[in-house]
Amino acid sequence: MSESSEKRTLGPHFLIIGVIIVVILALVFWPSKEEEPVAPEPEVIQPDAEAPVEEVPDVFETKPAPPPLELEEPDEVPPMPEPVEPDPEPLDVSDPAIKSSLLDISTATDDSVNRMIVNEGLLQRFVVSVTNLANDEMAPNHQLLTPPEQTFRVYSQAGKQWIDAASYKRYTPYVNMLESFESEALLGMYDIYKGDIQDKYAEIGDLNKNFNEVVLDAIDQLLDTPEVPVPVEVYTDSVTYKYTDPRLENLNEPQKQLLRTGPDNMRRIKAKLREIKVLLEENGSN
Repeated sequence: MSESSEKRTLGPHFLIIGVIIVVILALVFWPSKEEEPVAPEPEVIQPDAEAPVEEVPDVFETKPAPPPLELEEPDEVPPMPEPVEPDPEPLDVSDPAIKSSLLDISTATDDSVNRMIVNEGLLQRFVVSVTNLANDEMAPNHQLLTPPEQTFRVYSQAGKQWIDAASYKRYTPYVNMLESFESEALLGMYDIYKGDIQDKYAEIGDLNKNFNEVVLDAIDQLLDTPEVPVPVEVYTDSVTYKYTDPRLENLNEPQKQLLRTGPDNMRRIKAKLREIKVLLEENGSN
């Protein structure tokens, strides 16, 4: 119970106790009516021994009863004013504050969170990236993560080119960082900034659509990425590498990017996404 509500609860009781004390003090110390003067005692005359003694009944004279006490009504005590809740502090949506919150909910013991997450436009990048994922697109200029330091590698065998396993390992630190965030803490942080996230989404998306639906659509897109055996054959068109298997090349850009993380990393990423999706649905956020 807060101090203000406790005062409101005890206030009437203190008022009643105060009235009772006033009444008791009035009964004890109220000034009584002045007593009447006492008549002098009459001279006692000894009767003759032979004179008959006349029996006189005892008569007790009582003093008139004092007038009834009239107590003044206690002044009405005004009710305690309702406490005025202070205006909440405005939410700090700056990049340092958001990044600090991410660092707080991460169990990583290294500098991976600070090193792999960009420093500018975090909320805007998050909204744009998720919206593009939900629309089967990539947002190359709005990535939340810094690119891997290692380059994409392939090897040649039997006249064909295959993705080198070393290319998958360059994404493992990012997956480790993702797993360092406890899923419920991530959802709690998302709820804190949800109002500002929704406002930013309204600037680029459907005004009547809840951004939670966009998040779930993006998660479903990535969860639908097929798992394929390794090694994976690719070819180059002198600009980029493409999947030789047309079923893989025809996947949308987010799914093809997830494939590039490798089968083990992809399974771990999907497991984390399923956890977050379940929490979103259990909390009725969809």
